[in-house]
Amino acid sequence: MTQVQTTYRTCPRSGLQFERNAENLMKANAFVAVVWLLIGGLLAIGVVLTRWPAFRWLEADRFYQVLTAHGIDMLIFWIIFFEIAVLYFASSTLLRCRLATPKIAWLGFALMVIGSVTTNVAVYRGASSVMMTSYVPMMAEPAFYLGLILFAVGALVGCFVFFGTLVVAKRDKTYEGSVPLVTFGAITAAIIAVFTIASGAIILIPTWLMSMGVVKEVNALVYRTIWWAFGHSSQQINVAAHISVWYLVAAIAFGAKPMSERVSRTAFLLYILFLQLASAHHLLADPGLSTGWKVVNTSYFMYFAVLASMLHGLTIPGAMEVAQRQKGFTKGLFEWLRKAPWGNPTFSGVFIALIGFGFLGGISGVMMGTEQLNMIIHNTIYVPGHFHATVVIGTTLTFMALTYTLIPVLFRREMIAPKLAQWQPYLFGLSMYAFVLVMMGAGTLGVSRRHWDMAFQGSPLAYEWPGAAYLMMGMVGLTGVIAIVGGAIYIYVTVGSLLWGRKLEGGASAATFTAIPRTAPTVAAQTTGSMGFAAPGTFTLAMVFLLAFVLYYFINWKYLSTLWGLS
Repeated sequence: MTQVQTTYRTCPRSGLQFERNAENLMKANAFVAVVWLLIGGLLAIGVVLTRWPAFRWLEADRFYQVLTAHGIDMLIFWIIFFEIAVLYFASSTLLRCRLATPKIAWLGFALMVIGSVTTNVAVYRGASSVMMTSYVPMMAEPAFYLGLILFAVGALVGCFVFFGTLVVAKRDKTYEGSVPLVTFGAITAAIIAVFTIASGAIILIPTWLMSMGVVKEVNALVYRTIWWAFGHSSQQINVAAHISVWYLVAAIAFGAKPMSERVSRTAFLLYILFLQLASAHHLLADPGLSTGWKVVNTSYFMYFAVLASMLHGLTIPGAMEVAQRQKGFTKGLFEWLRKAPWGNPTFSGVFIALIGFGFLGGISGVMMGTEQLNMIIHNTIYVPGHFHATVVIGTTLTFMALTYTLIPVLFRREMIAPKLAQWQPYLFGLSMYAFVLVMMGAGTLGVSRRHWDMAFQGSPLAYEWPGAAYLMMGMVGLTGVIAIVGGAIYIYVTVGSLLWGRKLEGGASAATFTAIPRTAPTVAAQTTGSMGFAAPGTFTLAMVFLLAFVLYYFINWKYLSTLWGLS
């Protein structure tokens, strides 16, 4: 077979090798992702200032239009565009091989752009304010569904190009042994993505036909069940992708190796088998599904996915700790953490994302997966509080952090305003911590998830909430505005660096790749810690997490008992 002619650029700062077609596609996908983040962030201003009781900025019809576009642009378009860039990086760059079928990859990119624009235009035209879930029989314009379908097909093409690139790397023998752990995690994300996108197509295609009058009806319960296999599993792609980035950043910032690659790979495998089952926790209030189905999906099987996240939660900071202790930071439990590079926005962003994702997103997610406890907070503003902890703190902040490394390495630009970049993860991440906490608190008191006006002012059914609910919703508005400022700083630094940053040396180019030497699965040394542990500080943090989980679980059962009194 004739070898496809291409060039490989070796980055002088990182040593990474970029194949020309893959590099251009990574740049294009990452750039468009940031554009959708910008648009979604502008829309967020309208959302938070309307849910802030003191402002109620937008009227109802405009609020639901803005909320629809905000949810889709942030949860689907920004994140999946960036994830396609991550897939190309994890295959072509990390495996040092050419990208399979670059023309088809550009076709997939074009379909994603056309689809995302089409859906947004449908929303802005004013007849598709159905929010991200777009439940039938509430109908949007046909273009709304068509745009989502085109985007899904484009993303699916990107996944298949990723798989094809793995085949190219194996055939051309660009590496020996197993693929790197980061690439293995990206494979996990891509497999989940295929399931997710297929689920979306299965339900969105008949809904699109229904909007045109071709199909008479789509069963509402069937729609919700299959749609959540798309809607929630989109977050499972994010989990696998951002955890892969965490492993990458641990290696970049510390030279850390996984404590045990076998354990980490097993955890990713558990994600493939069980993670999508978490979708069921959106259906626990639906009467059409049996209790047995709900319990099995949201407890016994889903706990394997929880176990996988706990393993990653131990191995990633544990690898950082072992690497730090090997450098001599061995005093006490946490000198390794105090002496970490907190001024590096790539590290600080990832660590803030890791802690927030685990403590806020993970604990609340498991609680929501319990059928009885779910009834307390179902369709309250607690639910977006939870997925802002997972999607925004976990995934978005991680991708922001990675961008600070990509600007000089991939885009070959010197970063402008480095001090702003240092502070951005703290401003954005910690304000989102507060945003999520007060949103969960308001939801626990029963504040509605979907209604634009919590007080139902002017309605004969107006309800007077406790003062704490109004206070917390005010804090949602305030902390949301601060988080938007943090996001604006990220946009300024990244886009400004591409426009005005000093151009950096690209590095030498060659017509052939440099093969990656064989590496054995790593097992961290067991002699660097204290108390018999290789990473005692990480173990202590894990015990704090366990205590927080037990206490929060108990508090919610106690609260449930006061609402459901027995007589």
